[in-house]
Amino acid sequence: MQFADDPFRLIRFVVGALLLVGTAIALLLALTGIVPRALLLVGSFWAIYGLLIGFLGGVLEPVIDGTARMFSNVGLRRVSGGFSGEETMVAQGRYADAAEAYQLRARDQAVRVEATLRRTALLTGPLALPLVAAAELTELRDAGTPLSPGDDVRVGLALVDVYDFRLQDPGRAMAELRRLIDLYPESRHTRRMRGVLQDLKVAHFGTELSDLEGPPAHT
Repeated sequence: MQFADDPFRLIRFVVGALLLVGTAIALLLALTGIVPRALLLVGSFWAIYGLLIGFLGGVLEPVIDGTARMFSNVGLRRVSGGFSGEETMVAQGRYADAAEAYQLRARDQAVRVEATLRRTALLTGPLALPLVAAAELTELRDAGTPLSPGDDVRVGLALVDVYDFRLQDPGRAMAELRRLIDLYPESRHTRRMRGVLQDLKVAHFGTELSDLEGPPAHT
C-alpha cells in the first residue's frame, strides 16, 4: 500500500484498523456479558469513522488540492515573468545565448532596464565586449521612453562601472557621476556617488577637485 501518494490513506487505514480491533473486543465483551452495551459503543465509533472519512474525502482533500493548485499557478506566473530561462543559460555557461535572450527581453518596456543591465554584466564579463555594453547603456539612457529617476541612476551607475573598470576612461565615468548628482541631488545614492566621484578624482588625477569642477579636460 503506497501511503506517500495519498497521506489521508494512512489516516483511514490506522483509524479503520483501530475500529476493527475495538469491534472485536466489544463483541467479546458483549458475548461474555461483561459489558452488554459494548455493541452500542461500537456503533457510535463506526458512525464517527464514517463522518471522518466523509470529511477527509469530501471536504479536506478538495480544499488542500485547490490550495496547492492555486499556489502552484502563482509560482508559475512569477517565474514566467522573471529571467529563469536566461539564468539557466548562464549557469550552463551559454553566455552568448543568454546575452541574446536578454536583448530580446529588453524589447519589453516593462523589463527593458533589468534585461539590459543583466546583458551588460555578460558583455563586460565573460563575453569581454565593454564597448558594446557602453553603447547599449547609452542608448537606453538617451533614446526611447525616458527612464524613471531610479532606473536612470541604475543605468548611469552601470555606465560608470563600464567606463572606469572596463574601458579605463575615468573622465567619462566622472562626467556620468556628475550628471547623476546634478539631476538627482535628493537620491538615496547621492552621498555614495559623491564619494565615488571624489575617489576617482584622487585616484586618477592625484588631487581633490571641487564638486563644482568637472573632470580635467582631455587634450
